Amino acid sequence: MSENFAALQFSDTEQLGKVAAVDTSRVTIDVSNSVLLTRLGIGNLIAIRGSTEREYLIAMVERVTRSLRDELPDELPEEGEDGILVSMPTDLVRGALIGTFRTVDGDKKNTFKRGADTFPQIDRDCFVIDAANLQRFMGILGAEYPENERLKLGNFVADRKAEAVISGDKFFQRHAAILGSTGSGKSYAVALILERASKLKYPNIVVFDMHGEYAPLANAEKGGFATRFHIAGPGDLEKPKNDALFLPYWLLNRDEMLSMILDRSDQNAPNQASRFTLHARALKKLTLKKEGKVDILKTFTVDSPVPYSLEELLKLLRKDNVTKGVGKNGSPITGEWENKLTRFISRLEAKLDDRRYGFMFAPPSAANEYGWLGTQVQRLLTSDSGQGIKIIDFSEVPSDVLPVVTGTLARLLYDVQFWTEPTKRSPVTLLCDEAHLYLPVRNDADAVQKQALGAFERIAKEGRKYGFSLLVVSQRPSDVSKTILSQCNNFLSLRLTNDSDQGVITRLMPDSLAGLTSVLPLLDTGEALMLGDAVLLPSRIRLDKPVITPDSATRDFWKEWGCQPANNEAINLAVEALRSQTRDKPC
Repeated sequence: MSENFAALQFSDTEQLGKVAAVDTSRVTIDVSNSVLLTRLGIGNLIAIRGSTEREYLIAMVERVTRSLRDELPDELPEEGEDGILVSMPTDLVRGALIGTFRTVDGDKKNTFKRGADTFPQIDRDCFVIDAANLQRFMGILGAEYPENERLKLGNFVADRKAEAVISGDKFFQRHAAILGSTGSGKSYAVALILERASKLKYPNIVVFDMHGEYAPLANAEKGGFATRFHIAGPGDLEKPKNDALFLPYWLLNRDEMLSMILDRSDQNAPNQASRFTLHARALKKLTLKKEGKVDILKTFTVDSPVPYSLEELLKLLRKDNVTKGVGKNGSPITGEWENKLTRFISRLEAKLDDRRYGFMFAPPSAANEYGWLGTQVQRLLTSDSGQGIKIIDFSEVPSDVLPVVTGTLARLLYDVQFWTEPTKRSPVTLLCDEAHLYLPVRNDADAVQKQALGAFERIAKEGRKYGFSLLVVSQRPSDVSKTILSQCNNFLSLRLTNDSDQGVITRLMPDSLAGLTSVLPLLDTGEALMLGDAVLLPSRIRLDKPVITPDSATRDFWKEWGCQPANNEAINLAVEALRSQTRDKPC
């Protein structure tokens, strides 16, 4: 396209009609070309002539209506004949104003910007953007993004030849959400974005993988580009593998720890919380003294991630629980804490004995050393090895503590980013797969889930300032914290069939764009509606297929039932894995 060539050029035959009514965000068009009307659909684009010949206001079709009215015929009836009323159609199109196109804008040619600088004037000419005009216009979108900012997701459904390019910076820096019903292509969309990010020199994305479906992305033999970790399971306690990730109990802050072992309904709960707090702080202080950390001793708190011995904590609690008090005459009396900590100690011991919680309460001895934390965080927050995409498999974590585990890890990574010197921070994105499992609506959350919510909501509200963002992925947006979703400025929404899930997207959109969400239940697999700051024009796009696909493909039930028998040996091995709580094959 030459510099002087206008991307939008219309003839009289392409005129749809004229502006009949205008409000702050919508325009109503009185249609005079009924032939063009039959080709018009919801989501099509309309150009409205602006205040100058070089400017068009762009609207997206929301509604097309035809009504009939009775009118007298053009010719009067002959004398003696009755007059017959003629039915005449009234065709109207309503569109949402979304942006302004200029053929010349200062030194630039053929530019499009979101928002309307002026409002359409009554009787202004309106044209349908299709055919060659549509191809040229769609090609403009994203063309102004610098090469190092472009993130290609696929192609526009309106024009399959035009690439759907968004701003990678705006997509990640302002929080985003990928939403879609099961089977809509959500996991493929995640894999595609990770694949695109892996082409950068130093990407820094930590993926919370709830079902282990993104493991193929870390398979180097098949071209994998990620580094995979997994939260240590019972099979990792004796001989931990290199990719096993432990989250020792001392990483938990006071409230996170108590949410796991304190029964708030117990009448002695305040006493139990008090003694735990006192002893945990004393034991952390002891560690700092041994390590010679004089400066930290002056400012640390009970929430500081400092190693301490759980066995010593239990000894102190047991001692409190049996220690007698001393009466006025020196005779023994019931102690201040006597028998008030019994249930608290029992719950803590139960957690210690349950191998499913070994990743937290039975870490290897090296994990209780003072320098261990710095080494582990470096593995998760750096990309010097060339593999900056980190996938953490949470599939073996017990569901009752999943919120605490995800919340603790997210808070730890964010806190490290927060305390890093601003000029030396590297941006980090936390990809939260299946977010509804551990980030529920606050009113529906229990004490354990609320601890995780607190950490993630803090990131959602403050993270952008410190180069820390969230990419929330869920098949049930209505079950995800409203606080977190409301902080997301970009939405890649695949097919959503549930009314309440669609309603969440509608409520988060500006009123002028709310009508676009009506297409959500009609999207094909692999199609998505891209909305937000990262894209100039809210668009329906067909996503590219990633080169390396996740383990989330839908099984062909009918075909497999017709030719593939169940594997008895595999079932027996699964029973043994269930008993051992590990996927490692028994010797």
